[in-house]
Amino acid sequence: MTAPDAYLALCTHTHLFPGARCRIQGLPRPAAFAAAPEPIEVHLRFSDGTATAAELHTEPPTGPTLTVAAYTTTAGTPIADSTWAVKGVAPNEDEVELTIGAPNRA
Repeated sequence: MTAPDAYLALCTHTHLFPGARCRIQGLPRPAAFAAAPEPIEVHLRFSDGTATAAELHTEPPTGPTLTVAAYTTTAGTPIADSTWAVKGVAPNEDEVELTIGAPNRA
């Protein structure tokens, strides 16, 4: 799922949950992206150093969602693949901060 041109996103915890934050780095115009997000591939790096592929989707009517590939934390906890609502997209200096919302349950 992660392409060579995926943007690095640093996450504040070892996993996602409602209210967790991830900062996308390297976007050419962070303020413009935050105002009108576009679909991109992301390489999530969690606070324990674990990383996984993700995709930010922006299709209406649900708004932005983040689809995350399965991974295992450094402590050995398996985390299943998941899709999360993104409840906030805000510029933060030269980064864009995503605030994670509720998981999308199928």
